Amino acid sequence: MTVASAPRPERPSPRTAFLLTQLGAHAADRFAARVAEIGLTPRDAGALRALGRSPGISQRELAGRLGTVPSRLVALVDDLENRGLVERVRSAKDRRNYELQLTDAGTALLAQLRTVADAHQDGLLKTLDDDERLVLSRLLAKVAAGAGLGPDGHPGYARDESRHD
Repeated sequence: MTVASAPRPERPSPRTAFLLTQLGAHAADRFAARVAEIGLTPRDAGALRALGRSPGISQRELAGRLGTVPSRLVALVDDLENRGLVERVRSAKDRRNYELQLTDAGTALLAQLRTVADAHQDGLLKTLDDDERLVLSRLLAKVAAGAGLGPDGHPGYARDESRHD
């Protein structure tokens, strides 16, 4: 006598959102630990990455890309500037504004960050083959776009770090 196998569910598990939350928290914690080894916070890393992709943008533009208000970004840019990673350069187009540029030290650190990020991704996705990684990437990009998240934005930029709820 054979036992019939259970029918495949037609809908995704109601746990999918929980699994995304669980994996997101795990990935964020691991990423924070990895970038701390090169002297960065995840916020620093996001700002450096955005500036590496779009050198010369204004602080206002950077804030928009990261999903935060310009006033909240001031302290972050000040810190990166004080550490010699970013510089504010008077705009040739509008002398009232400044453009943000990575310094040589910032560019070098960004290269280290890329290595750390690649290792982080490989570690996180080690159980998937290349085709599965591509499918997952496309699906997650679609979900993120549907949630209004841009390629540089992160909900952490919108939170007030002084609060610990």
